Parts: sequence; structure tokens; C-alpha cells
Amino acid sequence: MDLHLALCFRLGIPRSSFARAVQGAGASAIPALVMVVVARYFSPTDRGKVFGLLTSTVSFAIAVGPVVGGFVSSSLHWTYLFVIPLFTLISIPFFNQILPEEKRKEGSVDILGAALVAFSVAGIIVYLSFPHWYYLAASLALFIWFISHILKAKDPFIEPSLFRNKLLRGGLIVGFLVFCTVMGIMFVIPLMLAKVNDLGTSTIGLILFPGAMCAVIFGTIGGNLADKKGNNFVVFIGLGLLVISLVAIALLVGHTPWFISAALLPTYVGFSFVQTALANRVSLTLSVSETGVGMGLFNLISFISGAVGTALVAKLLDGGMMDFYKNPVLNSVAAIPYSNLLIIFAAVIIVSGLFYLRIFTKKAAGETSEAAA
Repeated sequence: MDLHLALCFRLGIPRSSFARAVQGAGASAIPALVMVVVARYFSPTDRGKVFGLLTSTVSFAIAVGPVVGGFVSSSLHWTYLFVIPLFTLISIPFFNQILPEEKRKEGSVDILGAALVAFSVAGIIVYLSFPHWYYLAASLALFIWFISHILKAKDPFIEPSLFRNKLLRGGLIVGFLVFCTVMGIMFVIPLMLAKVNDLGTSTIGLILFPGAMCAVIFGTIGGNLADKKGNNFVVFIGLGLLVISLVAIALLVGHTPWFISAALLPTYVGFSFVQTALANRVSLTLSVSETGVGMGLFNLISFISGAVGTALVAKLLDGGMMDFYKNPVLNSVAAIPYSNLLIIFAAVIIVSGLFYLRIFTKKAAGETSEAAA
């Protein structure tokens, strides 16, 4: 590790950047592995409940994390925050004891493929922040190289045959649109409350907290509904709640911030429903041998969409492109771009729902059963 850090300094790369990269690689692997465990070791009739429990756990962590972080930072020092993740090491012996031992398959890790994906996505995000054509050109070139590489590689980073699965493709597209939109919402709401309502970080945290706690409760409810009523039922309820919430917030921008807090409740609940049911739906499109790569790909899409969503929102707001219409119910000029952006978010969610409806038909349900078998 010291050798790598020395190399980073020789190249002019800050030590913290390298450490954050290592931390991000480890943190992103955990959700993917958890999804694989659920898809591989739980029956289709129980997966919705388990995915719902996972959604609730993540939502609880999102709600409590800032509170714990603020306490540690104010009482001790912010550097102690990096000690907290070390407690996850306690779980390793329990995983070794509970999970069945699997034979290691022959093959190798496609380092080049992983690097091409990472740098092509990074190029898009940099382009959204600094719109120079060469960033976009480099990103497209790397993506074309990646496609060419996985078609020839013996053990590709992403198996090309997965994309022949119509249902998986549909689930990935819907997931990208929904996750991109929701991450954009989570990014823009604190900015909106700070700019329009002139609130501090502690007050903004209190406004967001009730919604996050609702997601804790309704994540499990969504999983149970998915098992009893079907994934499609839960997905459409979630998408409907998201649309209603976004339109309500768009009309309330600039008014009492606690109205925003109330309107955010359906956002968190709706997203917990969609996240739970969509993950369950995608898992059912995969055979046992495909669950590892397939669910890892689904998790990869969620991370990419989050990065793209936040970068795109920042670009739209900084560029002044959201000032095109003034809603007559708004009482502040500063609220105009945020209101318009939320309406666009609602439109994207509607498009996602229509696409989901087209892909996951009765015919698709039959194909899903065959894939799961």
C-alpha cells in the first residue's frame, strides 16, 4: 500500500483521492454481493420480502448516518468517521459460517474491461461538469473499445449474452431512468431548501429525516406486497407515488419547508417500493448461473445512474436552462428552476412507467418463469 501511495505522490495524485478510490471500490462491491446472495440462495417466493428488508436497512442507514456523522464530527473529529466502517469486519465470520461453500470456477478477472467501464463513465461525468468535446469523445472511444473487448475476451467483465435477455435489458433501462431521477432529487432538494428557503444543514437534515424513516417501514411492506400481489403491482404504486410527490413539491417550492417535508414522504416510500420490486423482478429474469454477473450489472447501473443524475442536475441548474417557465403558484423567483426541474423529473418517471409496462407484459412473465427455472 505504501508503494502505491508513493507512486500517487510521484504522479501528483493526492493520497486522499487514492484512498477514496479504494474505499469506493470496496463499498460498491458490498451491495452487489448482497443482491447476489439473495438471488442465489432465496426462493422466488421469498425474494421480495428479503429485498424489502434490505431496502429498509439501507434507508435506515441513510437516515441515521448523517446524525451519527454529525455527532462524531462535533464530539471527536471527522477523521474518526473512517473507523466506523471497520466494524463491518465483524460480519465476515458469520458469512463464512452461514453461506454454503462453493467451488471456485476457472477463469480470471477482466481488469481491462473494468477499467474501460470506469473511465468511460468518468469521462461522461467530467463532460457534464466541464463540457469540452474531447471529454465526450474520449468517453465514447473507451466505450467502443469496451464493447470490442468483451466480444473477444475469454472471461469478459460483462458477459455479452446477458444483453440478449429482453427482460434484463428492460429492467436495466428502467432502473437507470428511475435511479438517475431519484438521485437527482436527493441532490437537488437540499440545494433547493438552502437557496430558496435559506435553511442551514441541520434544519435540512430534519426536513429529510421523516421521509427516510418512512422508507425504513415501507421497504419491508413493499417486499411483502411484491411476494403477494406481484412485482408489477408494487412498481406501479411506487412510480405513481413518485409522480404525485414530485408534482406536489414543484408546486410548494418557496413555501413553508415543512410542506416540502410532508411532500417528500411519498418520494421515499415510492422509491423504496420501486427499488425493492425492480430488484426482485430483475433477479427473476436470470438463471442461477447468471445471478452473479446479472445482479452485479444491475447494481453497477444504479451506481452509474446516481453519478450521472447528480452531475446532470448540477449542469442544468448552473447553465440556467431551467428558467424557461414560471409556475403562477410560485412566490419566489429563485424557486423557478427547481420547480421546472421537478416537473421534468415527474415526466421521466412517467416515461419509465410506460416503458416498464411495455416490456413486462404477460408474455414477459412467462419468459421470467422460464429464466428463473
